[in-house]
Amino acid sequence: MKQLTDKIFFKNGAVINNRMVQSPMLTNSGNKGEVSQDTLNYWQARNNSAGMMITEYHYVSENGGPALTWADNRTQLAVYDDKFLPGLTKLAKTMKANGNKAILQIAHTGREANYRAYLGLPVYGPSDADYPFLPYHVQGFTTEEVEQVVKDFGTATKRAIQAGFDGIEIHGANHYLIQQFFSRFSNKRTDRWGDPESFPLAVANEVFKAVTEFAPKNFIVGYRISPEEINPDSIGYTWHESAKLVKQLTGRYPFDYVHLSMSSYDAKPADSEQTFAQLFKPYLSDGTKLIVVGGIINRETATQAMHLADLVAVGKAQLIDANFAAKVLSGRDHEIITEMTDKLEKEQELTPGLREVFDKEEKIPNWGEKVFKELDYYKSK
Repeated sequence: MKQLTDKIFFKNGAVINNRMVQSPMLTNSGNKGEVSQDTLNYWQARNNSAGMMITEYHYVSENGGPALTWADNRTQLAVYDDKFLPGLTKLAKTMKANGNKAILQIAHTGREANYRAYLGLPVYGPSDADYPFLPYHVQGFTTEEVEQVVKDFGTATKRAIQAGFDGIEIHGANHYLIQQFFSRFSNKRTDRWGDPESFPLAVANEVFKAVTEFAPKNFIVGYRISPEEINPDSIGYTWHESAKLVKQLTGRYPFDYVHLSMSSYDAKPADSEQTFAQLFKPYLSDGTKLIVVGGIINRETATQAMHLADLVAVGKAQLIDANFAAKVLSGRDHEIITEMTDKLEKEQELTPGLREVFDKEEKIPNWGEKVFKELDYYKSK
């Protein structure tokens, strides 16, 4: 019988202590992309819980971020230059201090690099576009620029290895650049990169080249994907198309896991009575694990999610209680903190940036208000 406390054995030889995963979540703790003491404090509070912990998305190219921020000291984290290695090394060491696996999520945010627009810099995407939900123009990449971004994913993987992370997760979800290339809503290109599968597969190829050359044999590689992109007035792709992409990715490359990015672990598409987790499993290559996330707030929901997938990722509950997973795994359910207070925000080592996001009554610059509107827009999708 499956248990949350089961060890998980990945195809590459890595072993996870349990089925619990800390979901990647933006901390708004970077200082112009660099790891800060606030970042380390946040992870120090959470490094004794889930068997596998995934960082927030780190941008792999200088033009790949920051996204969803409003100040130099409230940015996401970066991995596009060697100057970030000292901070990333500290981050990996902090996350791994109690024997759990630390995964660096790598991404290019594409059109979501809002802080570049604030600074007067161009924001890039697959194609030229003016989106009604963004207060700036998006400039389409040249062919050469796309090729450079692909290479940047490989270089970022090498830096993750150098910093001491146990693995990387390619962020192909949540409306960031890989998804933008996969979506017919945002990709209007007529060159080879107009093929929706071309960019994700090229990124995977570059990542695995770096892993083969530089990583230990048990280095973990995962891929995160949003099962569908269906908006009220457009369809970027359906689950039928993304499942085929997953089949291509895991069939060609030895991915250890696929991470479905969802608002609810048991979400279903409109055209099926089965959950996305059930629908995607047949498309995974042998040995590739499945992670689900969304709405996991207690032992009951974690157990239900476990029966749909191999690993269970926890987001908001892990913010509210830094030891949520540890308490579930050790049977201390009655100790789980379920409501956040100002006092608990500090005790749980939420970063100042996160506290501002959760408490919009604080004085945020006007640009920050635009960021919150974008967040609200995507929460509704």
